[in-house]
This record gives sequence, C-alpha cells and structure tokens, in this order.
Amino acid sequence: MALFMGRRLVGELPVFDFLIILALGSLVGADIAEPDINHWYVAFAIVVVGILQRIVAGLTLQSQRFKKLITFAPVIVIKDGVFLEKNLRKINYSLENILEFLRGEGIFNISDVDIAIIEANGRLSVYKKPQKNPATLQELGVAPLGAGIAHPVIIEGKIIRQTLNDLHLTEEWLAAQLNARGIPTAQAIFFSSVDGNNQIHISPYNRS
Repeated sequence: MALFMGRRLVGELPVFDFLIILALGSLVGADIAEPDINHWYVAFAIVVVGILQRIVAGLTLQSQRFKKLITFAPVIVIKDGVFLEKNLRKINYSLENILEFLRGEGIFNISDVDIAIIEANGRLSVYKKPQKNPATLQELGVAPLGAGIAHPVIIEGKIIRQTLNDLHLTEEWLAAQLNARGIPTAQAIFFSSVDGNNQIHISPYNRS
C-alpha cells in the first residue's frame, strides 16, 4: 500500500525502512498500552524485525530485481528544460511541487535545467546545463549575466493573469509569443514562464 500511495508518503526514507519504523513503533506502543503483555515477547518481536531489516537490506544490495519490488525507481521529470508531464502524473507530483524543489536548489528558471530526477526518497536531483553553471563562468573569468527570476505565466493550460499584470504584459503579447512558435492556444502548454528580459520559456504537453 505504501508503494501504491507513492514516494511523497514516505519522504526521506526508503519504503521498507519506513515500514520497519512503523512496525517498531506499533510493537513498542502495544507494550506500553498493554502492561499485561510479556515484555520478552515484545523484545523478541523487535529483534526479529531488526534481523528482517538487515536481511532485506542485504538482498537489496545483491539483487536489482528484488530492489525494484520494494522501492521506487528514479523518474525523470524535466529533460532539456521541458517538463515531462506524463511522468509527473505517474508519480502524483504537481508542477507546484517541482517548482518548490527547484527554488530550494536555487533555480528560478526551468530553462537552466538539463535534467531533473525524482529519486526513490522523493527528493529532486538537478543537473544544470553547463552554460548555466555560474562556477564554470567564474572559472572562465566571465561574470554570469542573469535574466532574473522566471515567473510562471501558464500552468497546465491556464493563463496566470496576475503574473502577466505584475510583469506589465498582456494576454495579446502572450498569444503573439505562442503564435510565433506555432502554438495556437495556451491550452496546448503544460508550463510556460517569462524571465526578467521578457524571454518566454515553453514546456508543451507531451502526452503521446
């Protein structure tokens, strides 16, 4: 059931370790709630659970097939600056979840991302495009020229009018930008953002 409910449920822990903690908590809780239970039985059960965890950990290291049965596989959610919305829906993550993770990594423009992966523990791993890496630019002695924060203007086909107003842009301007790229309507866009230089980034639906 934990595997079915998804990696967001377990947070930082591998699925099996999460279940082991629940089992240990239940055992200790039962011992506290029911004083009449023989403490040796509870202690024996705790030892068995501990041994089971070590056995499963060893099998996980030895067999990739077994590992796939009890844990999540990494899932690519951004590739070359484009959201893979099919993969997002597959793991029940929303755009807001990924954007929050990116901000936590100091990334405010999705076009800077070469690849982003949701790991088995639910965290996001990000590899930025080499030309967007400030360290590389510093090594070359070139000051990075940033365009500022990229603001979402379309999320899942819906135009964020408040963002356009804040950027002093109009829906007509946005429509012109889409038409210039052969996109008829905002409904065809999964995610789009505009940076401080009014450069638009578009991540279309890719359901096929």
